[in-house]
Amino acid sequence: MIEQVSAAPAHAIDTEFHRERSYYPKVALVQLAVPDLIALVDPLAVDISPLAKLLDSDVIEVVHAAQQDLEVLSRGCGTVPRVLFDTQLAAGFVGYSSPALTNLVSAELGIRLPKGDRLTDWLARPLSDEQRSYAASDVAHLLALRDRLVGKLEAAGRLDWALDECEELRTRPIGPPDPERAWLRIKDHRHLRGGSRGVAQEVAAWRERRAASLDQPVRFVLADLAILGIAQRPPTDVAGLRRVRGIDERALRKPVVDELLAAIERGTELDPTEITQADTEEIPRDLRPAVTLVSAWVSQLARDLHIDTMLLATRNDLVDLLVGSPTARLAHGWRAELVGDQIRRLVDGEAALAFDGSGGLVLEPRVGHERSDRDGSGDEDDRLIG
Repeated sequence: MIEQVSAAPAHAIDTEFHRERSYYPKVALVQLAVPDLIALVDPLAVDISPLAKLLDSDVIEVVHAAQQDLEVLSRGCGTVPRVLFDTQLAAGFVGYSSPALTNLVSAELGIRLPKGDRLTDWLARPLSDEQRSYAASDVAHLLALRDRLVGKLEAAGRLDWALDECEELRTRPIGPPDPERAWLRIKDHRHLRGGSRGVAQEVAAWRERRAASLDQPVRFVLADLAILGIAQRPPTDVAGLRRVRGIDERALRKPVVDELLAAIERGTELDPTEITQADTEEIPRDLRPAVTLVSAWVSQLARDLHIDTMLLATRNDLVDLLVGSPTARLAHGWRAELVGDQIRRLVDGEAALAFDGSGGLVLEPRVGHERSDRDGSGDEDDRLIG
């Protein structure tokens, strides 16, 4: 099968997996398609690592919403595709907003995919005819869909944008998070202050490592609520732990409780300089109104350009630009031209936002800060920012 698929310049790939009761995804099925073949590979029956030959080649891997599939393939095959085309990402540049495969295939190809049970057990054997049909449909039309989207992207002059975005996704870090950053994923962690942050960091890092070693979801080890409670009033013994909301008996057994108490102690002794900070910096108070204002303009610009707003600029993108982050996406490439440069003009006082009289927003030069456009010299800027 690998030899046959390798002969094609592109192939479609998808995976089915479960991770509800494990730390790592449990791959249950791999689907591949080329024009004359659809294959369902059973990873419970065969080793899927030879698929690395396909992935680490110049063959184009066509995937829909690839982020989790990349993690599954990386873990099962030791590599990710060398060339990736994500149809969901590409569709975002021609007017769609993170479309489901079913909706995208229907809209672009006029084909209705079979309905499947979202909660089906892909690890059960044998797979039913309905499961097999549903799994095959996930890859059956991806190549035709890619051709359709490439044509639209070329016509709009946005193919390079989409390919750049696919490459960014392909090269994004994959796999378990850094344990020292795990506390930043806890809801309401921003409400913690002072030494409580150090405790939250150490306890969350311990939880992450223990979950990985047991291959269990982190919530099976310790609930987020318990970490927040421990961080706010760090207990020093088992009796103190019992008073914390969210603690269950699993965390109070030997030697788990000793490890947990040791993590709490490390956290209370952690120097403030050792506490991991979020990638996106806190926005200065005087710039906070700018985030809200610019977000409204970006949303309208995305609608006008028929680009998914999240592809054009996220809130974190706006914050990164405003605080001068050297890695700000809006400071480079096509995003700088469409969004970043205009936001800089707004913040620097060279441009202003106003209502256009039809319920929309227009970003226009401020009098005295820009040349008059009466001679036509500013037409291109008006096209970009209006």
